[in-house]
Amino acid sequence: MFFFFLKLDGDGDDGSAGKQKKGGTSVKVRHILCEKQSKALEAMEKLKAGQKFNTVAEQYSEDKARQGGDLGWMTRGSMVGPFQDAAFALATSTTDKPIYTDPPVKTKFGYHIIMVEGKK
Repeated sequence: MFFFFLKLDGDGDDGSAGKQKKGGTSVKVRHILCEKQSKALEAMEKLKAGQKFNTVAEQYSEDKARQGGDLGWMTRGSMVGPFQDAAFALATSTTDKPIYTDPPVKTKFGYHIIMVEGKK
């Protein structure tokens, strides 16, 4: 299974310093993607037991998340709807003490456990 993001170029680079700052325009995001909800819930149990997010992502994510689920900086409009809504709603956290989506977010790609490391 592959995870695709649509990249939009020239999306407000110039005049975004004003009122668009409200929710931020991009997030540094990590995720764990599982095709089956049961596997995502199993991964979530590991997180609840205190394992690092990136370690759990390497073990459980099914989208070739070679770097611990790191998707890098994603801009508003470049993610599928439910994923984007969840990512922008999350508080920032670290892989050691992650704040993540619970329950996992369902999209057409599967079930995502999402965490955000930064916002701008």
